[in-house]
Amino acid sequence: MESKSLDLTEELSDTLPPRDEAMAAALRALQAIAKHEKECGQRWGEAHAEMKLIRQQLGIHSRRWERLAWLVIGTMTAGVVAVVVQSLKF
Repeated sequence: MESKSLDLTEELSDTLPPRDEAMAAALRALQAIAKHEKECGQRWGEAHAEMKLIRQQLGIHSRRWERLAWLVIGTMTAGVVAVVVQSLKF
């Protein structure tokens, strides 16, 4: 039996672009990827700064709401104590 070589480079050479065109296409793709990465990095930086600001504002608002909650709880407790003391006098 005679073994045949499976070298397909001659058959495929017609379908592949020339080496220079392939290199140019690869360089264009790398430049496009670099541009995309730069834009994404800038957007991520902006989003990160925005999230930090939101976190600070959330902390301020949560402290305000906590004070309001303690005011409501204190008022309700004082009201209940006043009612119980009033009812014990009779």
